[in-house]
Amino acid sequence: MAEVVMYSSRVCPYCTMAEKLLQKKGVTNLKKILIDQDPQLRQEMMNRTGRRTVPQIYIGERHIGGFDDLAALDQAGNLDPLLT
Repeated sequence: MAEVVMYSSRVCPYCTMAEKLLQKKGVTNLKKILIDQDPQLRQEMMNRTGRRTVPQIYIGERHIGGFDDLAALDQAGNLDPLLT
């Protein structure tokens, strides 16, 4: 299973939906980086992704984007191959 990293916050409904979708796909090793606990982590996320909103999801070294991007990848049938 590929490493999955998600920049997240504790109050983000899209983060929760992304986490549930990933769990449904069998991801058990999700690394969540909570940007609302440390401003430096928010800056790290913005530098790394060029985006300001959460979630921001990486599968391995590939930046997937947010929940909508993750869901679209799943609907197109391209999520499962990335996770394995």
